[in-house]
Amino acid sequence: MELLTLTEIRRRAQNGPVEARVHVQVESAAAKVTREQKPYCELSLADMADRMTLRVWSDHPEFKARDALKVSDFIELSGEFQQHQQFGLDAKRWKVRNLTPAERSELLQGPPELRARQAADWEYICARTRAIGDPRLRALGDAFLTEHGERFRRTAGARSYHHARRGGLVEHTAQMMRVTLAIAPLYPQLNIDLLMAGVLFHDCGKLWENHLPETGFTMGYDERGELIGHISIGLELVNSLWRKLHAEEIAGSWNGLVPASEDVRMHLLHLIGAHHGEPQFGSPVSPKTPEAMALNYIDNLDARMEMFAAGYLIAKPIADRIYDRVRPLPGNLVKPLEKFQPLSASSRAAQTGQLL
Repeated sequence: MELLTLTEIRRRAQNGPVEARVHVQVESAAAKVTREQKPYCELSLADMADRMTLRVWSDHPEFKARDALKVSDFIELSGEFQQHQQFGLDAKRWKVRNLTPAERSELLQGPPELRARQAADWEYICARTRAIGDPRLRALGDAFLTEHGERFRRTAGARSYHHARRGGLVEHTAQMMRVTLAIAPLYPQLNIDLLMAGVLFHDCGKLWENHLPETGFTMGYDERGELIGHISIGLELVNSLWRKLHAEEIAGSWNGLVPASEDVRMHLLHLIGAHHGEPQFGSPVSPKTPEAMALNYIDNLDARMEMFAAGYLIAKPIADRIYDRVRPLPGNLVKPLEKFQPLSASSRAAQTGQLL
């Protein structure tokens, strides 16, 4: 059987059953009972970019063997995968085995395509940070990436809704930077240095709220993240880095710069505090500058596009080209319109001949 990722299996299963192998980590194992009081076990399985739930029914040959599976085990699941109307991605006639140390190491690195994309996104973030014109914001960004870069690269964009995978925050941040560069020429009133720094730091508090370990795909819970939240942590982190920079000799060269350093700090803090847009979504303050408003929309745009892309893979079809709602998107999903394909020269000639 071909070795695939969960995402590849999910994509192929939309067209029918798929015989495949997948390498995953056991996130959780819960003993449950059906409405008829028959026992079964529910396993949550994860790889770098996706998750599935495997239900081990009491009449399955592997039901007794489930006791040997422990949370955090790395296994190969092989069998026939299909998209179940009620349960989502499911497996039939499956069996499991433990991964070898080499297979486990390969799995933890992520699939080659995702690994390459995240590496390219990381290089892009570093390059865009180095390109910031304001020396104070550039130094702040460089200090952040130097001190917290490895943790950044293992952080998810969210717990479940978008970019919910190790390294997802890198993907999200890089794409937001690309959008920023694309729209900045259309709105010349925007302070591009400030907005780019706002993109870099807007979710920096998630390095504690949504951090994943090197040794697995389970996002734990951090007491600081729970008690304070990523916006407040981000404000605290920027202030801490700012104080460190101003204690160094380089800060002396910033005297007399326009705008004043204190104004730069306050406006960056405002972008972090206002990037969710409204108090009901967790922001302590609403956007009150053009850069803050732009950041809110850029953040929301990239998150929503990711939700659509992921939603089409998991949404249940309820009618031709219509899929059930995937939260937090506002309604049912509809299959997008295909992109226009110009006719080839031969097709145009054939069409002309038919008309004649």
